[in-house]
Amino acid sequence: MDSRRPPLTPACQTLPQCVRHWAEVAPERRAFTFVDHPAPHSRGVHRTLTWRRLDLRVRALAARLAEVAEPGARIALPCPQGVEYVTGFLGVLAAGMVAVPLYPPGLPGHADRLAGVLADARPAAVVTTSRARQEVRDFLAGVAGGRDRTPVVCVDEVADDDARGWRPADPDDAATTAYLQYTSGSTRAPAGVEITHANVVANARQALTAYGADAHPVTCVGWLPLYHDMGLVLSVAAPVVRGLLSVLMDPAAFLHEPVRWLRLLGAHPRAVSAAPNFAYDYCASAVTDAQKADLRLDGVTALINGSEPVRPGTADRFHAAFADQGLAPTTHCPSYGLAEATVFVSAARPGAPLGRFALDRDALAAGKALPARPDDPRAVLLAGCGTPAGQRVRIADPAGRAVLPEGEVGEIWVQGPNVGRGYWNRAEESERVFGAGFADTGDAPDGRWLRTGDLGAVLDGQLLVTGRLKDLVIVDGRNHYPQDLEATAQDAHPAVRRDRLAAFAVPGAAGERVVIVAEHVRTATLTALDVPAVARAVRGAVSARHGLRLDDVVLVPPGTVARTSSGKVSRALTRGRYLEGAYTGGAEVGAGGAPLDGTTAGETSRTDARPNDLPVTETSTRRTSPTDPATRHTPATDRATRHAALPSSAADDTAEAAG
Repeated sequence: MDSRRPPLTPACQTLPQCVRHWAEVAPERRAFTFVDHPAPHSRGVHRTLTWRRLDLRVRALAARLAEVAEPGARIALPCPQGVEYVTGFLGVLAAGMVAVPLYPPGLPGHADRLAGVLADARPAAVVTTSRARQEVRDFLAGVAGGRDRTPVVCVDEVADDDARGWRPADPDDAATTAYLQYTSGSTRAPAGVEITHANVVANARQALTAYGADAHPVTCVGWLPLYHDMGLVLSVAAPVVRGLLSVLMDPAAFLHEPVRWLRLLGAHPRAVSAAPNFAYDYCASAVTDAQKADLRLDGVTALINGSEPVRPGTADRFHAAFADQGLAPTTHCPSYGLAEATVFVSAARPGAPLGRFALDRDALAAGKALPARPDDPRAVLLAGCGTPAGQRVRIADPAGRAVLPEGEVGEIWVQGPNVGRGYWNRAEESERVFGAGFADTGDAPDGRWLRTGDLGAVLDGQLLVTGRLKDLVIVDGRNHYPQDLEATAQDAHPAVRRDRLAAFAVPGAAGERVVIVAEHVRTATLTALDVPAVARAVRGAVSARHGLRLDDVVLVPPGTVARTSSGKVSRALTRGRYLEGAYTGGAEVGAGGAPLDGTTAGETSRTDARPNDLPVTETSTRRTSPTDPATRHTPATDRATRHAALPSSAADDTAEAAG
């Protein structure tokens, strides 16, 4: 599975070189606009940087950083969303240093991960804004026990005059590291993927080609956080490489009023944007008829969906909701990617009908992607993620290192100029994940391949992503994909909150036990719900569709199912909290249908899990831990044996992404 179109020949080797190029040829053209929403019903306050102004600010910051750190030093960016983040990231690269994209300490529930990343990266300086400075200083002091002396540079306090006389510190070799993209760290300590200058420029061009932006100018519109791979590449790298306008907003502004995103899409010509699966469902259900009245979406070029898997029903609901606003049904572009490949790997092309696949559930459990009738209630419905651009994708048998034919499920392997160098300071792990090779290169070019840890197949020339290895639920030798179980559970009863539940396996005396932890909808409370009735509905639906008996169904308040820093539900973290007893105060219903541990349906739920109700993205990187009981395999099938051969760090729970 290869690209049929070569990537564009890069005019510049680095992003700062691209900025200088556009500042010279189109100095007064708009480069980045951040739309702030300071009040609940604000229509937006715009702040814009032209290419000339962006270049000046980047050079000024680079000169300031040269006073506090040496070339090659790592610079952390716990910066709020906005043009300062863009300037900060590009300024670090222009200074010849290594950026570490991060979020401010205030992101709920992720202080431990932030501390872990800072401890691993050991930054020589920190770049943020004056608004976040005290919060950042307090966090650094807390992590270091009050002994932190790391310099903090505020982007908005650097004077323009600092750029005078400064000469760019461009790397001699584009293969040097530009930034560390840290994984979500849901199953282990976060790992930083080394993305080189060549990697990010190549991936930006690959994405531009895939979404048609190489041939026609587009506007990049985004609310995905810039510390995440998809937000960084689509909202910063791609527009910088192509000289496009990028319009940004804060993820929280989207959450509070989703129509804001749609208004920005309608206000800019040939808009291209990305969002996880839940965002499209959220818009379809939350945007009112009154808000739709002045909304025009006929100029939208591409809407990227980076969830795994992409659900055709979500695309249908979204387009049905906004068809009267002129939204074309061919704008939805299911895509696949991960941070180890910078982000983008493959995508459906805008203008083409959605690739719909109905697969036989039993065959899929046995590792075969066989067609089924779309109206079969037991069919698994998936959207195709199209084809790669400028890179190669193969489906591999990881045990025998052989290429699997079309229609067989295996591990997705990737090769291309966008694949990162490896993990920062993790040589052995890097070799396992980034240094794979095929035993027979007849249908797979020689060289190093990235083992993604994701399961997929090629069907009718399109890549299908079927799940994640580490999340497979295996009972009596049969594979069950947790996202399948979750989709069935959330459709079983209206009290189950969509895309806020986790299915996983835990050890039991007689083998693996299957558990679902689900949030209830915001419009209800546990005291008002008939929890046993909800559990019976979920159990019955899962049994009928999957032939699987659920051991526990746990209903918890909104915001308490564990999620990664990218906003995606983390099954590994949720499973860990379940085993630790963090959900024992919730409404836990055992196999007999009665609440467990003496909890009654009328009791108010209590949980030790930290809430994080900000959806930010679902596209992300993944790792796997074969020693985890949730991913243990039985020898019942050859397919299960193949899966067990995957490396221990091939994928980590992040993100739909998103993405």
